[in-house]
Amino acid sequence: MAEANQTCYDADVAFTRWDPLRDLLALHDQIGQLVGTDAPGWTPPVDLYETAADFVLTAELPGLTREDIEIHAEGDRIVIRGERAAAPGRDVPCEQFHRVERGHGRFSRTFVLPDAIDVEAITADLKDGLLTVTMPKRAPATRRIEVG
Repeated sequence: MAEANQTCYDADVAFTRWDPLRDLLALHDQIGQLVGTDAPGWTPPVDLYETAADFVLTAELPGLTREDIEIHAEGDRIVIRGERAAAPGRDVPCEQFHRVERGHGRFSRTFVLPDAIDVEAITADLKDGLLTVTMPKRAPATRRIEVG
């Protein structure tokens, strides 16, 4: 009987430390495979930070004009969409590219904020390819209730 128990302890067991980033990246890859070739053509880098009064989002959108960008806000969610045309020369059939790193095509980014925003007071500015969206936080609703 002791011999049977000994073999149970001799089995090789591999333990790996849980890495949430690895799991998130694997999920991202799986979603990309499900979406297929209709996925957005590129993903602009974004910074999102919070001040005492606002949430501020900055996105690198070189080559886009104000007309190329759509911004939608509702409650605690902001969506930025746009499209960047293909680089000049991509439509010429005799071109031979050796490297293509600049994304083009449609993109869409959605962000859920930790607090509600004042949708009517949001401002957006595009300067030198940098989009800055300032979203004032909605003041918490308070009221005094009289006891009757």
